[in-house]
Amino acid sequence: MAAVARRCIVRCCSAVASAPGMGTAVGLNLNFDNLALRSLPVDSSGERSCRRVPGACFSLAGATPVDNPRLVASSRTALELLELPPLPEALLADHFSGNAPPAGSRSAAHCYCGHQFGSFAGQLGDGAALYLGEVVNSRGQRWELQLKGAGPTPYSRQSDGRKVLRSSIREFLCSEAMFHLGIPTTRAGTCVTSDTKVLRDVFYDGNSKHENCTIILRIAPTFLRFGSFEILKPEDELTGRQGPSSNRNDIRIQMLDYVIGTFYPETQQAHPENQVQRNAAFFREVTQRTARLVAEWQCVGFCHGVLNTDNMSIMGLTIDYGPFGFMDRFDPSYICNASDNRGRYAYNQQPEICKWNLGKLAEVLVPELPLKDSQSIIDEEYDTEFQRHYLQKMRKKLGLLQCEQEDDDKLVSELLDIMYRTGADFTNVFRVLSGFPIPGVSASFTLSDFLEKLIEQSSSLEELKLAFTPRMDPRQLSILLMLSQSNPQLFEVIGSKEGIAKELDLIERSSKLQQATAEDIHSNNAKVWTEWLQKYSSRLATEAEGVDDVDEQNAERVKVMNLNNPKFILRNYIAQNAIEAAEKGDFSEVRRVLTLLESPYSEDSCLEEETLQDAAATVQVSASCDLLTRTRVPYNSKPPPSAGKLLVT
Repeated sequence: MAAVARRCIVRCCSAVASAPGMGTAVGLNLNFDNLALRSLPVDSSGERSCRRVPGACFSLAGATPVDNPRLVASSRTALELLELPPLPEALLADHFSGNAPPAGSRSAAHCYCGHQFGSFAGQLGDGAALYLGEVVNSRGQRWELQLKGAGPTPYSRQSDGRKVLRSSIREFLCSEAMFHLGIPTTRAGTCVTSDTKVLRDVFYDGNSKHENCTIILRIAPTFLRFGSFEILKPEDELTGRQGPSSNRNDIRIQMLDYVIGTFYPETQQAHPENQVQRNAAFFREVTQRTARLVAEWQCVGFCHGVLNTDNMSIMGLTIDYGPFGFMDRFDPSYICNASDNRGRYAYNQQPEICKWNLGKLAEVLVPELPLKDSQSIIDEEYDTEFQRHYLQKMRKKLGLLQCEQEDDDKLVSELLDIMYRTGADFTNVFRVLSGFPIPGVSASFTLSDFLEKLIEQSSSLEELKLAFTPRMDPRQLSILLMLSQSNPQLFEVIGSKEGIAKELDLIERSSKLQQATAEDIHSNNAKVWTEWLQKYSSRLATEAEGVDDVDEQNAERVKVMNLNNPKFILRNYIAQNAIEAAEKGDFSEVRRVLTLLESPYSEDSCLEEETLQDAAATVQVSASCDLLTRTRVPYNSKPPPSAGKLLVT
């Protein structure tokens, strides 16, 4: 259906007739072609009150204006996707705050459902986001525009449809950081704040405060997600909830035709007559993309935080940045979301959770794709594709380029285990390893000097004590241990085997650390790192076998490693520095951090210093900049101890 839909492009140079959700502002020159609203069922009532919306994938809804919109930051590379030239900040702020939607836009909120923390939640939808339309650039690329934080929609439930400065800055920066890391992601074009206020309880402790409404322009081929298809879900056995459009197979067919025809055209062309084969090929591609995506996350230490089915892109993109986090100290069970009490979405759980989510997508494609077929695809493709891509990426991170060996996965897992035991910084250790040469290349290389660089990235005794502090009250742990034996069913409701195992490990490690000295820690770190480096050196030696110019090969190896091991990532404390400055009216730190994140692999040692000088030169609130300048550690260094105290929910 989507493949043959009538194409209607509006050249936005002048005002157009007003309609519900339709932009009429002059000033931007964009080719809008709002194909989704022509291809999928739309609730055109314009009723904004929160309600159940059956039989529709979108509801028309306009943005709510804000007072005094002003630009916090913009991404030049993201806006170039729309072929927008450099524009005055005031113009960008006006258009992308929702105050003056571009001509040709047609705003609507998307209806979707989702499994949240494992339970089907029923209708959710865009409660704080608005589809603005789709722009087709001169290269034929289709980009959906979305305003996040633009006011209430029929899916806002008890919320006000607004986002605030701190959450918006985090999403804006991380969207662009992930793109420049080379990880599939939605983009962020602008971040616009305002004088309009909303009340927020930041720490959920009853101490609410007023914060500035902030809107980000999000850009992606589509924001459709696994949960988009879950509006068709029949009654859930556990919760009794069902999708608002359950039993509407006609909508399922429309959605599959639109998604495959528009975003998977090769699949559509390869199976023009057999719909089941076409749908199976589509699901196979989604499965593979999802596996590769989560492998990329694992290789940069990224933790999404809320991997519900409604936060899983049908395009295999990272989507919906909330309580995400990049690991500092490596911890396989790292939880970035402080409200994820059971660790469902912990770092080491992400691959399995994404696989589980694919199973939920498979269920709502029936009968257009039989469940046995989709489940076979998951079983055949997911684990294999994840492991293949993960190990391929890890080999690049370690500079293993000439040959593949069976024990490479063991070398990687042993490295990660040592990182965990020594409390080493995940990002920086990989970057440091590029300085470890192929044997015989560098006469000036000394193992002792290199060891100190690795030990510098490891945790001190006090940091380890804090990291391995048991989380549970001993009485609670004792009760859970008894329940695991006497009442396994109740235990599964209130605890988990993984949680108990982690707690017991923490108790054991904490006990040993209480008896240790700083000298013990340094000696142990040197020992375990030396043992692993000997294995790494032997593996690197095999890379040089039969090579004429080992120096040249080592130089190429270092180049590849530095292109796969970032120097700059969006650590929580870096984002927090930018947020605190912005909340005082100084947006220069947001822009400076964006500049660093746009060159995450850069070897330019002057890059950070230059951006700091630029920020100081353009600062709007000098006091906040002075504070940052005095207290800031280099953003490519091991984070300060205070960074570990930041919590995001």
